[in-house]
Amino acid sequence: MTDHHSEHPEHSGYSEQDVQREVSELKERSATAARLFDIRRIIGGLFVLYGVIVTIAGLTDDDATIDKAEGVNINLWTGLGMLLLGIFFLAWLKLRPTAPPPPHVEPGEEPETEPKG
Repeated sequence: MTDHHSEHPEHSGYSEQDVQREVSELKERSATAARLFDIRRIIGGLFVLYGVIVTIAGLTDDDATIDKAEGVNINLWTGLGMLLLGIFFLAWLKLRPTAPPPPHVEPGEEPETEPKG
């Protein structure tokens, strides 16, 4: 006894165009999700948030806390460093964004090219 579906894949309910369309839609959604959850955005945002918190803690430290760190306001300097690192990651994201997904091309169509001028 043979498997009827394996002999005639064109009768599975999906045409090749349907499959290609699904694949291209999934690629586009994946690229959008990759841009949204770019690790630079997450790292930069967290460092800026924690940097603000630690900097505020450093600005409000009393003399006893500073004396405990041998005269260095460690919270202030650490917070400022975290802020700078977070700003660096966010600037990097802004200056070098993730590449956009390639344009959607139907099978048999020529990809669009920009006119040279």
